[in-house]
Amino acid sequence: MLVRFILPVLAAFAAALPVPAMAERVRDLGEFQGVRANQLTGYGVVVGLAGTGDDNLEYLTQAMKGTAGRLGVQLPTGISPGLKNAAAVLITAELPAFAKPGQRIDVTVSTIGKAKSLRGGALILAPLYGADGQIYAMAQGNLAVGGLGIAARDGSQLTVNVPTVGRIAEGASVERAVATGFDSGELLRWNLFDADFMTAQRVRDAINARFPQSATIEDGVTLALRLPAGADSRATSMAAIEMIEVIPAETAAKVIVNSRTGTVVINNAVRLSPAAISHGKLVVKIDEKPQVSQPAPFSRGQTAVVPNSQIAAEEKEAKVALFKPGASLSSLVDALNKLGTSPSDLVAILEALKQAGALKAEMVVI
Repeated sequence: MLVRFILPVLAAFAAALPVPAMAERVRDLGEFQGVRANQLTGYGVVVGLAGTGDDNLEYLTQAMKGTAGRLGVQLPTGISPGLKNAAAVLITAELPAFAKPGQRIDVTVSTIGKAKSLRGGALILAPLYGADGQIYAMAQGNLAVGGLGIAARDGSQLTVNVPTVGRIAEGASVERAVATGFDSGELLRWNLFDADFMTAQRVRDAINARFPQSATIEDGVTLALRLPAGADSRATSMAAIEMIEVIPAETAAKVIVNSRTGTVVINNAVRLSPAAISHGKLVVKIDEKPQVSQPAPFSRGQTAVVPNSQIAAEEKEAKVALFKPGASLSSLVDALNKLGTSPSDLVAILEALKQAGALKAEMVVI
């Protein structure tokens, strides 16, 4: 019996205790500068389509003439081939950090003309360029298209998903590596995903506890790290730093309002000063029921429409919610649920609390 009495008491006491902040790995809070992926883009031609291509599109015709020329086929001057089985496309890919020549990467192919579908097509060898204008990969292969488009002679059409975008798994071969300089630079910089001076300070202290006097703060985002030179030593240090656990600072109090969908998100850092909220609704109904008035027989009167309006007002019971100093997110949610607020009413209440100075949070409307 004593055990049955003590256990609920201990459970209630544990629930009342503050929840400790969760530690996160350094790799989940930020990333090393320069160790990142790079975007690649290119222009190409997809062939082998079943009549769903661009058909005499000028820049597609020029691309096909250039492709044929590289293969030793010279088209006569003034001849514009019909190309309903080909489509001009843009090719996009992401070059991972430390990718080396010969490795394969995935590519996405999208139409830029009037092509209706890329299903069954094959991409002709095309170069992929980086932001510096240099070729970093070559793409080629058969497309996998998840969409489907069907058209009948009477003009009816059926489209499933998006048939004008395809993907080639491992469709590009890396031809040039991107130099990151992580193994030779004097300083290696690490950047937080979200600027926060307190979190940057805690990360610096945690790194210096493992590697004394190696980390300094440059600003609210960046830490400068002095690590041993050389790829092997520096990579070992970077791996150890990424696995260090740090308790990040509490996020800033924010209320996010989506004006299109009515969604309201309130984070746990939101606090309220003493305030009282009264919420009620007044419903006014006006019904127009005009009546027709007929004159008495042989009175030489005229039929007339007599207006008849009925007005009714109904006010629902108003409730008042009182917030004590330092009220938290749970208190706010519980009180607003008791008031029966809709999303639009919730936004109005939060804006009023902000204007009254009782809501200690940043309002973000998206």
